[in-house]
Amino acid sequence: MKLKTLLAAALITAVAAGCGGTGAASTQGAKTVTVYTADGLADWYKTRFEAFTAKTGIKVQTVEAGSGEVVSRLAKEKSNPQADVVVTLPPFIQKASKDGLLQKYAVPGSEQVKSVKADDYVAVADNYLCFIANKQAGTPKTFDELLDPKFKGKLQYSTPGQAGDGTAVLLLLQHVLGKQGAFDYLHKLEANNVGPSASTGKLQPKVSKGELLVANGDVQMNLASISVDKSAFGIFFPAGPDGKKVTLSLPYVMGLATGAPNSDGGKQLMEYLLTSEAQQTLASDAFGLPARSDVKPTDANFQAVQQSMTGVEAWSPDWTAVLTDLDADVSAYTKAVQG
Repeated sequence: MKLKTLLAAALITAVAAGCGGTGAASTQGAKTVTVYTADGLADWYKTRFEAFTAKTGIKVQTVEAGSGEVVSRLAKEKSNPQADVVVTLPPFIQKASKDGLLQKYAVPGSEQVKSVKADDYVAVADNYLCFIANKQAGTPKTFDELLDPKFKGKLQYSTPGQAGDGTAVLLLLQHVLGKQGAFDYLHKLEANNVGPSASTGKLQPKVSKGELLVANGDVQMNLASISVDKSAFGIFFPAGPDGKKVTLSLPYVMGLATGAPNSDGGKQLMEYLLTSEAQQTLASDAFGLPARSDVKPTDANFQAVQQSMTGVEAWSPDWTAVLTDLDADVSAYTKAVQG
């Protein structure tokens, strides 16, 4: 489902009312909005985009790829913009903002969003980092347990700096162990690691089949895979040295692209996705959590997400500081795992 990576190849799809589409990313006048999006919300997009088209007559087509790749594509097309709306993860949305790839737009309803937002982007769905384990592996209790030789060649995580979820792994370990402690830990973990992975989503079927025993992921993606694909793995949150389970808040964030060919249509779509009506369906459609604090779902999927987070503390980093340090941290990470 998800390939939140810098190197993932873009999967181009078009979504219209009642039907799928084909072709490349290009707007088709005022009746089409093009969305560049990190993968993971396809189930929600399908129902919401169909409803949006029925309501406005504006069709929506998506270019779906990794969280870094969608921003990289925006940058490459800066002189000839093709996207109207971008949806990606931190810190990539902050990078898009810093590089002038987003225009200011105060989306109606954004005052109800308490997580990630600025004058040119706003969270649209909340989510959290987690790990998954094949049932034959049991449920690892701590990060130290993942260093056990029994996981040699059976553990893999997506690469920090390339994958949104992989970057989150590094950030969480820095929070739990300190910066140098995180690099030291990942150096040790490399003995068990299969190797770099440009895709978080592709790790799911490998864990389900038993090719891997442990991998990283995120709550929304993994619960959807368990429900829809009947994946044979469970979600877990390893504890740090103090015995506490902590995870990283990792929302999907949207912004209006600079030079958007259909800026008005893009604004309408962003406004719709942040309405209470649309936010209410995030869990039921895709195991996502509403970004709006005033929307309180009660459906079974929402309860499943809440239950999965029982006893786990959610932490939100300073994403601006994360972006400032990212290049140096990725360089230090690379040195640590290759050393």
